[in-house]
Amino acid sequence: QVRLVESGGGSVQAGDSLRLSCVASGYGYINYFMYYTAWFRQAPGKEREGVASIYSGGSTTYADSVKGRFTISRDNAKNMLYLQMNSLKPEDTAMYYCAADRRNWLLLDSYNYWGQGTQVTVSS
Repeated sequence: QVRLVESGGGSVQAGDSLRLSCVASGYGYINYFMYYTAWFRQAPGKEREGVASIYSGGSTTYADSVKGRFTISRDNAKNMLYLQMNSLKPEDTAMYYCAADRRNWLLLDSYNYWGQGTQVTVSS
C-alpha cells in the first residue's frame, strides 16, 4: 500500500511563495519512479481539481490557472514530489493533495493513492 504524506502548507500573503512536499512510502517491489504523480487542490464548497502532474521522465502537465506560477518536480531517489508555488493569489487557497498511480491520469481525479492534504491559505 502506497502511503503519501504532504507538508509545507501555511498562511501567506498574496504574491508570496510556498513549496509543498510529498514523501512516498510502501510502494513495495515497484520502484517509485514507475508511478505517475500529481498535485490536486480542493477549496471549500468546490470540487477537487488537478493542479499539476509529472512522470519520472520529466513530462509535466499544468492547469491553466497555475501555468507560469507553479512548478512540479520530483526526486525519485528520495521518493519525493514537490510543488513550488510562486506569485500566490487568494484564489489558490485550498487543501492541497498529492496523488500517485501506476496509470497516467494526468489531471483527472482518478489516482489510486492520496495523501491527507496540507492547507494553503493566501490572504490579500
